[in-house]
Amino acid sequence: MDTVFHCRAGCGACCTAPSITSPIPGMPHGKPAGVPCVQLDGALRCRLFGRPERPAFCATLKPGPDMCGASRQDAMALLAALERATAP
Repeated sequence: MDTVFHCRAGCGACCTAPSITSPIPGMPHGKPAGVPCVQLDGALRCRLFGRPERPAFCATLKPGPDMCGASRQDAMALLAALERATAP
């Protein structure tokens, strides 16, 4: 049986740790790794979630233990390691 894993409130690691090379409203050249997306709101939730302007890369990110760990700090570390491992 699969366990459903939901986004952790107040995290936003997937909108901060990875680089995004496609344009984002407010960030026409994408964003570098480690920089929070301008579309994160004060509660660290995506303002573009479910909207067509949301980058395709963002839609591919699915919360789970391998990406999110047990805390925001885990998620930042896991995603930073993935960013380094997939860098050109």
